[in-house]
Amino acid sequence: MTTPDMPHRLEIEIEVPGSPEQVWHAIATAEGISSWMMPTELDARLGGELTFHMGPDADSHGRVTAFEPTRRVAYEEDWAALVGRPGADVTPLVTEFVVEARSGGTCVVRVVTSAFGTGADWENEFWAEMSTGWAPILDNLRLYLTEFPGQVATPLFAGATSSASPEATIAALRRDLGANGVGDAVTNLGIDGRLERTIDRHFLVRTAGPVPGYVSFFTFDAEGGCGVHLQGYFFSDAAPDYVRREEKAWQAWLDGVVRDIAAVRPT
Repeated sequence: MTTPDMPHRLEIEIEVPGSPEQVWHAIATAEGISSWMMPTELDARLGGELTFHMGPDADSHGRVTAFEPTRRVAYEEDWAALVGRPGADVTPLVTEFVVEARSGGTCVVRVVTSAFGTGADWENEFWAEMSTGWAPILDNLRLYLTEFPGQVATPLFAGATSSASPEATIAALRRDLGANGVGDAVTNLGIDGRLERTIDRHFLVRTAGPVPGYVSFFTFDAEGGCGVHLQGYFFSDAAPDYVRREEKAWQAWLDGVVRDIAAVRPT
């Protein structure tokens, strides 16, 4: 057995609108987390269990390790099991959220994620993905607290595997949607939307109709190419019917873009 004495750590913070109570609801309840990060089950108390649903057959299970309402919440996960290396010589992945109120009706949310490992290649790859993933995720939190505070999202998910690189695949998705620059209108798939942001291998489309919300697109390294995830968060009484009706259409669109990429790649 190798001693896990190699530290891994990421720290990021963001200023968001809202009171500490509003921010706490967003980061420390199942309904709140599910409305900007991913569908989540959470027993909101110290020692409570939580499950992040990251896609079909891709759940991450954890436990709440700190719970100080309106100020601090932390949880731990088995990150080795998440990437298919159960029993690896690593400590649990610990993620801590700290909320600090600011004048003017805003709060700063600081997120620290840490663990110890052995410095294996797979560990470094995991943390490299984490380092690019937190910024767009926290920007989702900002958008949620700006536009939909206290509301509960109806989630939509689609996923695929591309034979191209993460950068080429995310570019192809943007081209197909006509989302080349921030502010560009997006009307594919019958939506009335605009490109809200681009960050590295991510972009986000904000929708006004047929239901309000936002759709986050991101790619990540995978063997032979990359993985692609599309995560939608839709709000209003019409959102559940919209997701039931249109989720398959979003998946079919994603599959079609991935097929087109494969068709034009040199053999």
